[in-house]
Amino acid sequence: MSLKIGIIGLPNVGKSTLFQALTSNEVDVANYPFCTIDPNVGMVEVPDERLKKLAQLSKSAKTTPTVIEFVDIAGLVKDAHRGEGLGNQFLAHIREADALAMVIRFFEDGNVVHVAGGINPAEDIQTINLELILADLALAEKCLNAASRETKSGDKAAIAKLNVLEKIKQGLDRGEPVRHIFPNPEDLEIINEIQFLTSKKMLYIANVGEDMAAVKPEELIKKYGLPAVIQDPDTLIPISAKIESEIANLPSAERREYLASLNLERSGLDRLTRAAYGTLGLISFFTTGEKETRAWTIQRGWAAPRAAGRVHSDMEKGFISADVCAYDNFIELGGEEAARRAGKMQKQGREYEMRDGDICIFYFSN
Repeated sequence: MSLKIGIIGLPNVGKSTLFQALTSNEVDVANYPFCTIDPNVGMVEVPDERLKKLAQLSKSAKTTPTVIEFVDIAGLVKDAHRGEGLGNQFLAHIREADALAMVIRFFEDGNVVHVAGGINPAEDIQTINLELILADLALAEKCLNAASRETKSGDKAAIAKLNVLEKIKQGLDRGEPVRHIFPNPEDLEIINEIQFLTSKKMLYIANVGEDMAAVKPEELIKKYGLPAVIQDPDTLIPISAKIESEIANLPSAERREYLASLNLERSGLDRLTRAAYGTLGLISFFTTGEKETRAWTIQRGWAAPRAAGRVHSDMEKGFISADVCAYDNFIELGGEEAARRAGKMQKQGREYEMRDGDICIFYFSN
C-alpha cells in the first residue's frame, strides 16, 4: 500500500515549488497561472528513523522504506467547472488519490501575482472546495442517470446504490462534501468504484514565508479567521516551500542542523507525512533480518493475516501465526534472539490487531 496524495490549489500558491522540494524532481515553475499542464508525479520515501535503527541492528544488506506518491495538477480558479482557466479537466488525475493536500498561500511577495488579487486564505479554501463540490455534483448526476436505468430490473444492489447517490447529490447541492454526508467510509463501499473527490480526506498546506516557518497551526487559524473552513488544526501543516527547496539541496548530514537553526524539529515532508498517516488512520509495521529490513504501511485496525497479505498474498491465504515484538522492546533488548528470551516476541493468531511499530515474522502454509 503506497500512499497517494493529490496536490491542489489556486495558481501561483507555490504548489509546483513545493512538489519540487518534496520530491527533488525538476518541474516547470514560473510566475504565471497554468504553468503546470500535465500532472507531475513523484515518489518519495516516507521518513522513518525506526527503519534505519532496525537495519543497523539486524545488519541488513538492504533497507526498503514505504513510499508516498505525490501528484501535482494544474492550478484551479473560480468557475473552473464552467471552463474558466483550464477548467477542471485535470481533476481526473487525482480521483484515485488517497488524500488531497490543498496548498494555500500565506506568504507575501509582490513579484508573484495572486490570481484573486490578494492574500485571503479563507476565501481561497472556499473557492477550491466549491470547485471540488461542483465537479463531484456533475459526476453524481451522471452516475444517478446510469443507476436509475439499472434499478428498472428490480435489483436490490442497484436500488441501494441509487439511494446512496441521491443522498450524495442532495448533500452536494447544499454545498456539503461527500466526507461530511457520509463521515463513515464503510457507508460508501456500495459505490466504492466512484471516486468522489470530496469523499477524500483533506490536508491543508499553509505555504508561509521564511519568517513564519515555525508558526503553530492554531496561530494561523486564529489570525486568518479559518475556524469555519479548518476545524481540525492537525490537518493544517505550515510549510515554507522556499525553505524546503533549500533543505532539498543540502547534504542529509546538514539538514538537521539547518532545521534546528529555524526552530524546526522536522522537515515539511516529515510533518506532512505524519499528518497524512494520522488523518488517514495509517500505521507501519516492519520485517527485519540480514537480507532486508522493510517498512509496510497498513490501515489501523487490520488483523495479522491481512497485514501478512501486504508482504505476499500467499501469506494471507495460508496464514498460521505471527511472532510479534513491539519496536521499543526489540531495540532496547538488542534484536530478535534477546526479545525471544525475554518473552517480548510473542506468538499471535488470526485475531491479533496490528500496532504501529510491530516487528513481525509470519508463518503460513502453501
